[in-house]
Amino acid sequence: MSKSAFLLPLVILTSSFFTGCTTVYKDHGYLPLEESLNQVIIGKDNRGSIIGLLGSPIGFGGLDDGSVFYISTRIKTYLFYEPKVVSRDMIVVSFDTQDKVSNIERFALEDGRIVVLSRRVTEAPVKGPKILSQILGNFGNVSAEDLLGQ
Repeated sequence: MSKSAFLLPLVILTSSFFTGCTTVYKDHGYLPLEESLNQVIIGKDNRGSIIGLLGSPIGFGGLDDGSVFYISTRIKTYLFYEPKVVSRDMIVVSFDTQDKVSNIERFALEDGRIVVLSRRVTEAPVKGPKILSQILGNFGNVSAEDLLGQ
């Protein structure tokens, strides 16, 4: 076996190993540029001008002022480890009752809170045979007279 016949598979294997070990970052969402945010005039711009200037928001608030949200998230993936959120930025533009911009707030991942979700399971009130066997067991107990009402 020649030296080059051994060296080529070794180089391919080594390069594929190191390529697989690289960190991959995925960016999701959209955050307006700082220059665009500086052009917003509080008390003068309205919802239409904000969307025209900053672009379409990710969502609209459920509060009375109908705030708009711009969110950007960066996720780090490395090998077989669980993906990890490394940054999350959010810009909230709030409006007053005349639909004019009242406030612009910026939030980061550090400003967030961990929300613990509780799992509640509703138990079936049926004891003994399971629900499906009770339903299927009733098919043989019904006669034609019962169905026709005679």
